[in-house]
Amino acid sequence: MKVVVVGCTHAGTAAVKNILATHPDAEVTVFERNDNISFLSCGIALYVGGVVKDPAGLFYSNPEELASLGAVVNMEHDVTNVDTKAKKVTAKDLKTGEEKVVEYDKLVMTTGSWPIIPPIPGIKSKNVLLCKNYNQANKIIEEAKSAKKVVVVGGGYIGIELVEAFAESGKDVTLIDGLSRILNKYLDQPFTDLLEEELKNRGVKLALGENVSEFVADEDGKIAKVVTPSAEFDADMVILCVGFRPNTELLKDKVDMLPNGAIQVNEYMQSSDPDIFAAGDSTVVHYNPTHKDNYIPLATNAVRQGMLVGHNLTEQKMKYRGTQGTSGLYLFGWNIGSTGLTAEGAKLQGFDVNVTLIEDNYRPEFMPTTEKILMELVSEKGTNRILGAQFVSKYDITQSANTMSVVVQNEMTVEDLALQDFFFQPHFDRPWNYLNILAQAALEKSNS
Repeated sequence: MKVVVVGCTHAGTAAVKNILATHPDAEVTVFERNDNISFLSCGIALYVGGVVKDPAGLFYSNPEELASLGAVVNMEHDVTNVDTKAKKVTAKDLKTGEEKVVEYDKLVMTTGSWPIIPPIPGIKSKNVLLCKNYNQANKIIEEAKSAKKVVVVGGGYIGIELVEAFAESGKDVTLIDGLSRILNKYLDQPFTDLLEEELKNRGVKLALGENVSEFVADEDGKIAKVVTPSAEFDADMVILCVGFRPNTELLKDKVDMLPNGAIQVNEYMQSSDPDIFAAGDSTVVHYNPTHKDNYIPLATNAVRQGMLVGHNLTEQKMKYRGTQGTSGLYLFGWNIGSTGLTAEGAKLQGFDVNVTLIEDNYRPEFMPTTEKILMELVSEKGTNRILGAQFVSKYDITQSANTMSVVVQNEMTVEDLALQDFFFQPHFDRPWNYLNILAQAALEKSNS
C-alpha cells in the first residue's frame, strides 16, 4: 500500500507514526514544505519571552525519526498538484527545482493552516511580521532586539501571549483588535474585563473595537505607524495574529469543504473521496456542544485526528470523539481555562441558556492561604445539559477546564455535576469541590 502524506507538523507527524505502527508494510512518502517538522507554535511566545531558552525543546520529532520508522521524508518540497483521478501527487524540490511524481493508494492531507493576511495598505512594510512557524519565531526574536514600540494586531490567544512576552521584556506594547473584547471566542465579559484591566495596569495600550486601516512605513520601507479610524500608534515592529485559514487549495473542487476551505471528514477522518484522509488545521472538527462541524485549529485536535488516520487507513476502526475547543492560558499570574460554549457563543448558536457566575475559594478558609476562583457555567434551559465553562484564578485551576471538557463531551447535566464525586482534602479543595458548588448554584437558578 502506497501512502502519501502532504504536510508534517502535528497532524502529519501523528499520522505518519501511527500509519507505520499499524501498517508496517506501508510505503509512506512524506512531503513537507518547511525545513522542520512538529514545531509547537503555541510555545512561540515563551520562546520570544525568553522562558524557553533552547528552541529545540519546541520540536517533539524530526525527519530522521520518521525516516527511522520507515517513511521516505522529502523536506523542503512543495506539492503543486494532486490528481485524484490518476491518484498521483506532483511535488517540487524547493532547493533544486526538480519535480517528483508519486502514486498513492491512500492520500493524507495534513497541510495545516496559514495566518490570515488582511488586504490593508502598507501590510508589506518591513517588520510587519506573521507568527506561525519556527522561522517566523526566529525573525520576531531577532527584530525584537532593537524594537522598542511593538503593536500586536489580534486579541486571541497567540496575540495575548505575545503582548505579555513583550510587556515583560520592557517594550512599549499596543494591542489592536476589531472586536470590543479580547479572547472573545473563549471567555465572556466578566473574565475579559478582569484581564483587560490587568493588561492596562501592566502598561499595555488597548485599542479594542478598532480595525487597522493602514500601515505607514518610513523612507526605508520599515514600519513606522499603525493607523486606525480613530488613532495612530508608533511602531518599530507589528505582529499580525488575526486568525488562520486552512491550506487546502490543492483539493479545491475535489472534495467537500466548508465555505472557508476546511476539508469535511467523517468520523474516521475520510473526506468525501474515501481514499483521501484529512486531519489537523486543514480539516473540520465535530464540535460536541452544538453537534455540528466547525473549524477550530488547535494542536490538540490535530494530533488526535492524525492518530485516527493511522487507525482507520484501511478499515473503519476508531471513531473521532469530537472536541470542546478546550484551552488554557497563563497571563500575568492569572490562570485561565475554558471549554465549550461561552454565554455569548451559545446565544449566537440559538441556544436558550442559563448562565451561572460565582466566585468562591478553592480551599477552606481555615487554611493559611487560599485564592478566589471566578467561574461560570453555561447550561441549556429545559434539559440542563452543560454546554461550557470558564475559570480564572491566581491558583492553578486550569485542569478544571479538562474536567469540564469531559462533562460537556458526555452531555452531563447540571444535576450530574452538582452531585459528582470529587475527593476532599483541605490542601486542595473543600468538602464540596468548587465544581460542585458552581453546579449547585446553577441548579438553584434553573429551579427558580
